[in-house]
Amino acid sequence: MKALQFSVSVPQWAALKALGLVNKKLFYRGPLATVKLADVSEPALPSPAWVKIRTLLCGFCASDLNLIFLHDSPTASSFTSFPCTIGHEICGEIVDTGSEVKEFKKGDIVTIAPQLSCVTRGIDPVCPACKAGRVGNCENFAEGSLSPGMFTGICRDTGGGFGEYFVAHKSQVFKLPEGMSKEEGALIEPFSVALQAVTDNRPQPGDQVLVIGGGVIGTMIVKAMRALDIDCHITVSEPSPFHAEFIREAGADRIITDGDLFSHTVDITGASRYKPLIGQDVLMGGFNRIFDVVGTSKTLNQSLRCLAVEGILSVVGIGRDVKLDLTPMWLKLQTMRGVFAGGYTDAYGGEKHIFQAVIDLVSAKKADIKDMATHKFSIDNYEEMIETNLAKAKNRVVKTMVSFM
Repeated sequence: MKALQFSVSVPQWAALKALGLVNKKLFYRGPLATVKLADVSEPALPSPAWVKIRTLLCGFCASDLNLIFLHDSPTASSFTSFPCTIGHEICGEIVDTGSEVKEFKKGDIVTIAPQLSCVTRGIDPVCPACKAGRVGNCENFAEGSLSPGMFTGICRDTGGGFGEYFVAHKSQVFKLPEGMSKEEGALIEPFSVALQAVTDNRPQPGDQVLVIGGGVIGTMIVKAMRALDIDCHITVSEPSPFHAEFIREAGADRIITDGDLFSHTVDITGASRYKPLIGQDVLMGGFNRIFDVVGTSKTLNQSLRCLAVEGILSVVGIGRDVKLDLTPMWLKLQTMRGVFAGGYTDAYGGEKHIFQAVIDLVSAKKADIKDMATHKFSIDNYEEMIETNLAKAKNRVVKTMVSFM
């Protein structure tokens, strides 16, 4: 079967870090490329509790792009195994089931929660994170019966959505209701990240909320807050006119496009602005909740300076190494929390996985996400897909997908 596989070695990493500054195409074309289209065997069921799925649609995530261009911290390589077939935002059809699978049958159209936690790895007793329901933040991503991998798409044993077939543990699988489109099915995963972020840092009535970055996850964070009918004022900082207009239609109240976050924070929240002897200004007052979907030194430092006393900053974006001035954090008693994946929650009518909460919201028409699927490519045209994502504003891209239909 055809599969787009990722692999990298230390010498390759070093060469690309140098040569890639001159020619970005080296990351996905030629002998040094981190991704290559390969003809590989279909993955086998690891145990009777697994299913095999034929990929229909798979979204191209910003994390996939970061992986290809080696933007991630090397720390994450401890929880990745090569070569791996990338792709984790998946809608597919079950084509085979293990003998222990009773909940699903051949022909079911499904999506998967990609995290490879204790249960998928055959580990018992499960780790404290899994026991608490946060299976997306399992402590055993490099242990158990599977090769290292935080999720489907970076584990060499499972395959991924940029291959024609992959395998998933039954605990990962969610059947899509009748009438839900394949595009919506492939968008359940990124929306689950957004909904989990909002669940963990839920605005209170009357809060001033700032979202930094109006791409896919930033837009979905806005859609999640509106789907939950949270009575808050949402500001989004996004320089691209196309994406700014798109996120305004998603429910943002105000858009900052000029990058002058401090002036706009003063205007919107009534914060007071102070100038130190050297360095950036600091604000007293500001936004109650900030979701930083960029995650760079610049945006994180701005976030802390524009966050109110006892405000909460959710770090959604996965950036490179950052340097922070933590003065605003202790000065204003702020909380900074990480955002990654999701798990089980009782916030939406009984204990359920965040994937099921998303499916329920989309099925009930509380959240419209299908408009985010703007471009589709065949796996043979993966280079064009990468290049399209490198110029999202120019190409009016929100979410690109690989189609095997």
